[in-house]
Amino acid sequence: MSNKDEKKIEIHNDSSAKDVEELMRKYDRESNTRIWEGKTGLAVRLIMVAFSVYCIFSTLWSVAALEKRLTIFMALIIIMGYLTYPASKQHVRVNHIPWYDFVLMIAGSGAFFFYCAQYDTLVKVLTSASKMTPLYTVIGIVGILCLMELCRRCVGWPILCVAGAILIYTFSTGIGLERLLYTLFYTTGGVLSTPVQVCAKYIVVFIIFGAFLERTGIAAFFINLANSLVGSYSGGPAKVAVISSALCGMVSGSSVGNTVTTGSVTIPMMKKTGYKPEFAGAVEAAASTGGQIMPPIMGAAAFLMAEYMNVTYGYVAVRAILPAVLYFAGIFIAVHLEAKKLGLKGISRSELPKFSKLLSRIYLLLPLVVLVALVTTGTRTMQFSASVAILVTIIVSLFDKENRISIKKILDALEAGGKGTITVAVACSMAGIIAGCITATGLASKLISGVVSISSQISFINPTLVALFLTMICCIILGMGVPTTANYCIMASTCAPILITIGVPKVAAHFFVFYFGIVADITPPVALAAYAGSAIAKSNPMKTGVNATKLAIGAFVVPYIFCLNPAMLFIDTTPLSVVMIVVSSLIGIFGVAASMNGYLYRKMHWICRIVICVAGLMMMDPTVITDIVGFVLFAAVVAIQYFGAKKQPLAA
Repeated sequence: MSNKDEKKIEIHNDSSAKDVEELMRKYDRESNTRIWEGKTGLAVRLIMVAFSVYCIFSTLWSVAALEKRLTIFMALIIIMGYLTYPASKQHVRVNHIPWYDFVLMIAGSGAFFFYCAQYDTLVKVLTSASKMTPLYTVIGIVGILCLMELCRRCVGWPILCVAGAILIYTFSTGIGLERLLYTLFYTTGGVLSTPVQVCAKYIVVFIIFGAFLERTGIAAFFINLANSLVGSYSGGPAKVAVISSALCGMVSGSSVGNTVTTGSVTIPMMKKTGYKPEFAGAVEAAASTGGQIMPPIMGAAAFLMAEYMNVTYGYVAVRAILPAVLYFAGIFIAVHLEAKKLGLKGISRSELPKFSKLLSRIYLLLPLVVLVALVTTGTRTMQFSASVAILVTIIVSLFDKENRISIKKILDALEAGGKGTITVAVACSMAGIIAGCITATGLASKLISGVVSISSQISFINPTLVALFLTMICCIILGMGVPTTANYCIMASTCAPILITIGVPKVAAHFFVFYFGIVADITPPVALAAYAGSAIAKSNPMKTGVNATKLAIGAFVVPYIFCLNPAMLFIDTTPLSVVMIVVSSLIGIFGVAASMNGYLYRKMHWICRIVICVAGLMMMDPTVITDIVGFVLFAAVVAIQYFGAKKQPLAA
């Protein structure tokens, strides 16, 4: 397909490239970066390129001790972090970094380089907290404090406040400074624990892969593909937003970033079609956030989940399929019903890209296919598979002269990969600190006891439901403003053990906490993705957040269903049962979406809305009795709506 054909749709975008950049700086802390130009900028770029190359080499071929590799990794993250993120927006000046940032950068990276250089000695000497010396104590304090300051700059206050509160609690239990520093800095039970290990081993290579993939023009391909498939139908642009954001979001790993980048195209299209600004912004925010739960990539969280649960990546990806389908089906149905209610039309087919011509660029999906095939079959390690996918990405780009990956683009991708790793690695280190403190204090068992105690005291409600609800609230609060991967690390350490203890299957528990950590990005009052969408749509932020929450109702309902009945995750079931579960769940999510929208063939009476909502929930529960009752109720409401609309075709 030619470049001319790809740009066939004339998009009247209200947001210029400068507007998009300003939005990213406002809602995405990762975009509040220093400005480097000229030779200084080149030097900074080369540092990030070198970091990406080192990470690929380290994860594939290095045989050095784990602690040595991780400390070098964290030292380089601190160097790049302070070169990239200023203390505040007011400190952004071209080619400028204040002296105190140099001090923090050298001190923080020096602490980890010291650990690496002295590792062989530390292994023999520092065998317990009682062996801590004043020098080791100072080194540990400096390293952790510099990390926390970098976290404030690039991730934000929410996760830092959680880490700070946990640290204060830890000291209040009587654990001394030396013992805590020994655990958090000098062992693999704190900063260098599982989150950072997975980040250094897997995630960084996948971030680099994503950077290469973006340079093939795959985002434009996804948008054009969505346009060719659904753009001509009623309310087409909103359906395009749902599909394209789901596809782009699974690779990007950022709800806010995806909302702003794809939303700058889709939101103006939706408004032009006739959708209200609050609804248009909400559709994009909800769909972009859902990209994080979209297999096969899931914002790189799928690989973390496999590591935490000690299962294969394929096991996680397969069980993520139905919940993700239900999530996006709910949004898709909602925008369709909204379009019917408002009488909206689609885009003329003559203005849309032809699907037959898009097929000529289907090769752009080959890197994803290769990645999934290699990882799922287990023939190669995940990091090796990602590296192969990077090479495949470069090769397939050679077939498109408009988006061919040149040497310059390779360097750009390596730079973007290094820069994109900073926030994830820092957030993972904070998650490690939180997990280390929880383990040292036994806080997890206390949280579990508290939730179980509260659940058992409310006798008129299923105790498991109460525990799930309390865990949901914790996940939404802890997930505010936290990147996807670190978000899951926190949830897996703090909330998942609660559910596992009360009898929820391990896989269902981890999916539950992951889902509710993610929806924090669209749940008021801290709904960064929704607020970013509202800024593009020029709508009321709170109303946009509320609309996004309603659209994402699947993310609030489905996790309860698969915790109460894990058959939805294809656990302990049969192929026939899987087919029945998929069909009944899709009908169920249709009922819930229709209830939220208040429209089917005509405006629904409030009683019908309640009935069809109950019917939908019953059909989403994978048991025969609930399916039968739910279907009867669902069919009754549909019949009432259909025949009522026949009698009053013009009813609002």
